[in-house]
Amino acid sequence: MSAISVWRAVDYVRMPWKNGGGSTEEITRDAGTGLEGFGWRLSIADIGESGGFSSFAGYQRVITVIQGAGMVLTVDGEEQRGLLPLQPFAFRGDSQVSCRLITGPIRDFNLIYSPERYHARLQWVDGVQRFFSTAQTVLVFSVADEVKVLGEKLGHHDCLQVDGNAGLLDISVTGRCCLIELTQRG
Repeated sequence: MSAISVWRAVDYVRMPWKNGGGSTEEITRDAGTGLEGFGWRLSIADIGESGGFSSFAGYQRVITVIQGAGMVLTVDGEEQRGLLPLQPFAFRGDSQVSCRLITGPIRDFNLIYSPERYHARLQWVDGVQRFFSTAQTVLVFSVADEVKVLGEKLGHHDCLQVDGNAGLLDISVTGRCCLIELTQRG
């Protein structure tokens, strides 16, 4: 039987970055405490100035600007294309990463996961969408004032989490949101 949890943005816990350069609001994770022991984690980071990112060796990261004009990342010495709102960008957690803000502070949405422990799929959708998933964990993160999913209403930056899915989950969403599917490997 699947369990459904709804995480409200007003309840997210703020924690310092691993490198001390800013702060993050943790949304949810599979296990562990602090910055250790998790297989996957969702968070929102506030970036007030250009600078370096924390290293997460052994993890894969997917970052998406959700507020502000955007940023340009330099990954392992190579400048990337400009990262504009709602354009996800994936990179290795042990890469040397720094950002240059385009016109000022931003907020970004982060999925960090262990590719040895999980297969992850992330996609941004808008409007009315229906999809089917066999993933064990499905997350729906809202960037709209209202997103409807599985009979729940999500506000701005709220997140719905389905755990323990063992079948074919039929999900319809209305609104702009991020869908994340996570399946344990092995």
